[in-house]
Amino acid sequence: MMTYEIQKFVQYMREVRKTSDNTVVSYERDLKKMNQFFVEQGMDQVNQVTLTMLNAYILFQEKQGRKSSTISRSVAALKAFFGYLYKQGDIAENVAEELKAPKVEKKMPGFLTKEETVRLLEGTKGKTPKELRDSAMLELLYATGIRVSELISLEVSDVNLTMEYIVCRDGKKERIVPFGGVAKQALELYLRDGRPALSEANNFYLFTNCSGQAMSRQGFWKLVKAYGRKAGITRELTPHMLRHSFAVHLVSNGADLYSVKEMLGHSDISTTQVYERISENSMREVYARAHPRS
Repeated sequence: MMTYEIQKFVQYMREVRKTSDNTVVSYERDLKKMNQFFVEQGMDQVNQVTLTMLNAYILFQEKQGRKSSTISRSVAALKAFFGYLYKQGDIAENVAEELKAPKVEKKMPGFLTKEETVRLLEGTKGKTPKELRDSAMLELLYATGIRVSELISLEVSDVNLTMEYIVCRDGKKERIVPFGGVAKQALELYLRDGRPALSEANNFYLFTNCSGQAMSRQGFWKLVKAYGRKAGITRELTPHMLRHSFAVHLVSNGADLYSVKEMLGHSDISTTQVYERISENSMREVYARAHPRS
């Protein structure tokens, strides 16, 4: 079994590469699945693996009906893992170097209209500690476009209310993201009247659940879905749609792509350019509906 090598690699990603928790968890899960596949094939030594065997594993995933994006992530994990083992001298050659990932069709991300966003955010308004927390979380998520994992890991010290920005961390990367007056007001109300009732004074997390523990991704997901139903949004609503909505609304209002890229924490401008295409498509739809000679 490759359990020991996988554990070593995961530790290397966390402690040396300072890789984001999401990536580490995903890679570890993918590598454990690969290990299980090879064990079932009667192979339990990492130096027995060949490129042909890895391709057989990829083919197995395709036959299982897994999405191209899922298989591509698995390929990325395999390449990183075997590349690490080769550099460490644990295997004689990097058998994953020539491994090819399936082409992933890029889908346009789902986002909320400005009217839907207003309805969603207005639906969180209330005076209970939980309502103050929910309002602050959703307002901040839409105001900054940060990832849910980044939102729930924020600490109180990461918020600068005077200068209206947060310090956001993703693995070894750190960036400063501004927020506006509405999010500031929601945060001030929460910190003054909501958080003291939900969390112990020595808890450093900005947002906690009703038991005073760190908010989970699943807990926040349920929260967003509940407010989506309250706002009358019938489509499938995910927390990530607020991140997409933040970007689309900024670009459609004239924000330059490089600024949006920095706020979102994208490493490549091509990732951000999808929002420009969405904005152009939206303008065409508005024109087609409204112009008398369209």
